[in-house]
Amino acid sequence: MAQTNEQIDARAHELIAQITLDEKCQMMYGDMPFWAGIEDMDSGGYAHHTWNAGAIPRLGIGGIRFADGPRGIVLAGATAFPVTMARGASWDTNLEERIGDAMGSELRAFGGNLFGGVCINLLRHPAWGRAQETYGEDPCHLGEMGAALTRGIQQHAMACAKHFALNSMENSRFKLDVNVSPRALHEIYLPHFKRVVDEGVAAVMSSYNSLNGEWCGQNKTLLTDILKKRWDFKGYVLTDFIFGMRSARKAALAGQDLEMPFPMLYQKRLKKLVKEGKVALEQIDDAVLRLLRQQLLVSDKSYDSSLIGCESHRALAREAAQKSMVLLKNDGDLLPLQNATKLAVIGQLANIPNIGDGGSSNTRPQYIVTLLEGIQKASEGVTEVMYADGKDINQAKLVAESADSVVLVAGYTCEDEGEFMPSPQRELVSLFPRPSIKDLPILLKLLFKRVTMRQSQTFSPGGDRDSLTLRSHDEELIKAIAAINPNTIVAVMGGSAIIMEAWREQVPAILMTWYPGMEGGHALADILLGKANPSGKLPFVIPKTANHLPFFDKNATHIEYDLWHGYRKLERDGNIPAFPFGFGLSYTTFSYANLSFEQNKLGPTDILKASIEVTNTGEYAGEEVVQLYISTIGSAVDRAPKELKAFCKIVLGFGETKTATLEVPVMKLAYYDETLSDFVVEPLEYEVFVGSHSLDRNALKGRFMISRSN
Repeated sequence: MAQTNEQIDARAHELIAQITLDEKCQMMYGDMPFWAGIEDMDSGGYAHHTWNAGAIPRLGIGGIRFADGPRGIVLAGATAFPVTMARGASWDTNLEERIGDAMGSELRAFGGNLFGGVCINLLRHPAWGRAQETYGEDPCHLGEMGAALTRGIQQHAMACAKHFALNSMENSRFKLDVNVSPRALHEIYLPHFKRVVDEGVAAVMSSYNSLNGEWCGQNKTLLTDILKKRWDFKGYVLTDFIFGMRSARKAALAGQDLEMPFPMLYQKRLKKLVKEGKVALEQIDDAVLRLLRQQLLVSDKSYDSSLIGCESHRALAREAAQKSMVLLKNDGDLLPLQNATKLAVIGQLANIPNIGDGGSSNTRPQYIVTLLEGIQKASEGVTEVMYADGKDINQAKLVAESADSVVLVAGYTCEDEGEFMPSPQRELVSLFPRPSIKDLPILLKLLFKRVTMRQSQTFSPGGDRDSLTLRSHDEELIKAIAAINPNTIVAVMGGSAIIMEAWREQVPAILMTWYPGMEGGHALADILLGKANPSGKLPFVIPKTANHLPFFDKNATHIEYDLWHGYRKLERDGNIPAFPFGFGLSYTTFSYANLSFEQNKLGPTDILKASIEVTNTGEYAGEEVVQLYISTIGSAVDRAPKELKAFCKIVLGFGETKTATLEVPVMKLAYYDETLSDFVVEPLEYEVFVGSHSLDRNALKGRFMISRSN
């Protein structure tokens, strides 16, 4: 039987009364010795075991056992799901909760109890190297998807939301100071974290970057004033690994509860700071109680290793890949392929395992089904499948010329985008513990690697992108093949928006496949052949030019974040995108009718309840994402033309009609008043826009009023 919060709290206080000051301090940093741990990471050990902290065996305290994500547990053999951005494109919270359930059970089967994979940083600009690790550009969408993953994970283990906060640039993450106004911070960059905190997430990982002049890992405004006090967060805060804080005193006073993954600043300074009265014992006790409470909430149930990469989880990965793929174009209903007897598959990426970043989120599944393998398997005995890697455009044209249809695969790999680990700056190296004599062999080995330019086995190059378009060779290949074969389908692999203006009008069909996980090849074949109906929607806008996006300099040390990015910015500026936020085609069609509200006049504490009838008017069963946007009429402050406030995914058979109900608490319509340091609901008229994407011309509209009081 699950314990009550009161029982958990009582047990935590009972334990802390038996813990010495030395043990309390020890609970606040990782277990593995620094230099041995650095060597282990450099040799690829990051994904070979859990990273542990705070065990006290004499009291039965097992401690934290961390494993990373977010496309699956990074330990060998775990199921590799599509990357988070792909799953964001599913807009399917039920599916994401089931994925969390699978990940949580696999983590426990590995012996872990903390999953570092609830990645909910907002995508401000698509050049961000780790864009693939988050769900998209909108706070409402991010929050609901992150909350769903948290619910699934925490059926088994502790979930960690990251990176808190404003982490959306990779190359300069260790030196970047983000300046942001209170309004932009609370309205754009924090609501999704608040949503996941409200869901009960066990842990929050602070980010490397600085916020308004102070590192996030030791930022009291962020960690204590907002997270722990304003939001009443009950869990604990841990640093991002190694470089997550710069001062033990500042971090402790700011509310940093756990320095990961090595004994570093807290080991060296924390006890002395307490003894000198520079950090109150109450601050240490608060951190330890938070760590204890969350550990006690995890059941002591044992998990069998057969869960790791099991058949049902692999089937779930295939389903997730199917529901993540976004059909951007399908002129002449080219897809699904019906009568092709000869199919050409072209492109290097079709024939290599390509499941995403090669850094801390890298997974190592039992196998990876490439896109070519999936198509070959599904077409066996029915369709002849020919392949050309596309390096030689003339040779590829010969293959395309003899085919009924062409699937051309182009995009990126972990060499182009992903986590980036530069050589540490002098300021960061100064944080390292002084090596002992026994550490010298490790230092010599690391120095030898640096001198001989040997790469670490942990990270691929990755980093922020330099361009938002495909490589020029790939663009020329697409144009050449489309000119030879009018039935050309371009399958695009990548982690965020890719500008397609050089070629999108020349091909009849475009399908965004993302980094689709271990079952991606099977899923693509299912979509191409009509065994699955695409239902994914873009979790970001794809512009026609990078000039329509916010400023981005991957090497910046200072940058300003404001209210404007993505679909909000493009619509405000009057720039028409190539593909709108929330856009995605299906093999069937849907119509909307009879938008109605339970009430047309609401107070600040009420909930807007909107209902709309959705009918499948096409020839296939399908799934539709119903999206509700709201505009404020006559606001006293600058607001976006419309903002997503609710969504749901519904399944409809041919000719079937269902009523979708969407709810929006009126407080979600408030703006942050910087003079009051609080949210304010304006007593005005508001317009509701319900449709299939943010610029849907067939969307239904309605209006309601908000009064000053209920």
